[in-house]
Parts: sequence; structure tokens; C-alpha cells
Amino acid sequence: MSPELIPKKLLHDRALMLSRARAFFAEKSVMEVDCCALRPHAALDANIDAIASAVAEAQTGFLHTSPEYTMKRLIASGSGDIYYLGHVFRKGDIGRIHSPEFTMAEWYRIGISLADLIQETCDFLCLFLGTLPLRKVSYRDAFLHYAGIDCINAPLFHLREQARKEANMDTSSWDRDTCLHFLLAHQVEPNLGHGALTALIDYPPHEAALACIIENQGEKTAERFEIYHRGIELANGYHELSDPEELRSRLREENRKRGAQNKEIYPLDEQFLSALDNHFPNCCGVSVGVDRALMLRHQVETIAEVLPFAWAVHP
Repeated sequence: MSPELIPKKLLHDRALMLSRARAFFAEKSVMEVDCCALRPHAALDANIDAIASAVAEAQTGFLHTSPEYTMKRLIASGSGDIYYLGHVFRKGDIGRIHSPEFTMAEWYRIGISLADLIQETCDFLCLFLGTLPLRKVSYRDAFLHYAGIDCINAPLFHLREQARKEANMDTSSWDRDTCLHFLLAHQVEPNLGHGALTALIDYPPHEAALACIIENQGEKTAERFEIYHRGIELANGYHELSDPEELRSRLREENRKRGAQNKEIYPLDEQFLSALDNHFPNCCGVSVGVDRALMLRHQVETIAEVLPFAWAVHP
């Protein structure tokens, strides 16, 4: 069990870094927005579960897992460049680098290239971590280098066997996505971001989430990136998908995956989908785990050590 209260010096540093984060955006004329934490619909992601709350006798709401949907509605309404700095909530996320309530910085920049957003995200993280070089590695090259497999062309039985050896359990029923997620977490990610910030880029289309997909040197890749330091994921960004029909299709696929995992099926957020019909601009967006950045800044082992009030981790 972690201590409930953090030392006073960490509390002061946390306040200082939140102030510096806001100054970072103010210097770039990016406006802060205050998004509602309690929403009528949960965001759809097969790997993220929302915390439900009884709003009224016959009405359930959900604490937001990210401000993404509401921020995109603001973007579609003409808000311009915006950021959110505040708490988000995820069911079941408790562990060394996870908390069911944590602080997220998320921002959207209109007309910016994905490469420029990667650099801007690096600059933001360096507020917390000091000056660090930025390295970029493709998803495929990272698998080749650290896991010794071609994640695009390797047969499923090969992926299952490698996962079985790593997990020391039966993986014969795992599908391709499950194998790759497991191998990414256990054989690739721990090697990223040592002595630098490492941006993982050029994701395969099945990992696009809500990012655009482009043709890249004869292969389709997602315009998505994640940034790592000392093996820990700190940021996840996209060139944002703006096609409402494609978005609807991808959200339905997330629900299909949830159903396959015996998870709750969430209704589609029609207000969010309608917003993208209103000439959603070309933009890129990214979210950053602020508490993880603080954890690395202070070189502590758990996220609980930088949270003013941490959830206990029970064995």
C-alpha cells in the first residue's frame, strides 16, 4: 500500500509544473478549456473501461476517460487551438504506473503537421524531464529490433508461440491483435526511451485508433505516435480522423472487440459523430500522462508517489 500523502516538496513541485504547463500553452496562444468530467456516453475503446455513475433514478452517466470527444466538438464549433489539463478516470487502472484517477494534458492544433506535433510534445515533456534528444522508430522496426519478429508478415502461430514463451501460459486462442499488444508491452516498450525520448511512429492500420491512415512507401500506416521515456509510455497522438462514416465504422469495431472480451457494449455518442459532419478542420491532437511525467521527473518507482491522494494497490 502506498502512502496517502506525498511530501510537501513534491506537492509544491507538482503545483509548479502545472503552472509551467499552462504557461507553455499560453505562449503558443492555445486556449484552455474546461470539459465536463461526467458525460452521458462513454468513449469507445476496447481496452479502456469507463466508471459509471448514477445521475438520476433512470439515467447513468460516465466519468470521462479522456476529454477527446468534448474537445473535438469544441474544435468543430470553431474554438481554434485548445488544451485541457485536468483529471480523467478509468475503471480498473490500478498499478505501478496506473491510477483510476489521474491528470491528463490533452491538446489539439489546427493545421499542424504530425511531425511538428511530435516535436511540440517532446518540448512539453522536457519541461518535466529536462532537455532530452528525440529519437523516432517505426512500429515495425521496433518489433524487428527488440522482439526479433516482423509484426506485419509473421504468421499467427509464430506470434502465439513467442507470446507463449514470454507469458508462460497457453496462448493458442489469442488473436493477432492480442499477441501484438502483449509482445509490445513486454518485449518492445521496456526498451524504448532510454537516454532519450523515443517516438514510436508509423503504426499499422489495425492500430490506427482514431488516426488517419496513409500510404507510406508502399505500405498503409496510421498517422499515430506514442512517446516513451525509460520504458514508460507518456504520450499518444494522432493526425485526427475527420471522416464521420469511417469513424462510425471504427467505433463499431471497438464495440465488437469489447463484446468478444465479454465487456459492456457502449452506445455510440451521436453528438460527437454529428460534430464531425460540421466541417471538422485538419488537425492533430495528443494526450500526455502528467503524473507519469512527474514520476520520471522525481525518479520514483510508482505513480502513487507523486499523487497527493493515491489509491491503495491491493495484492
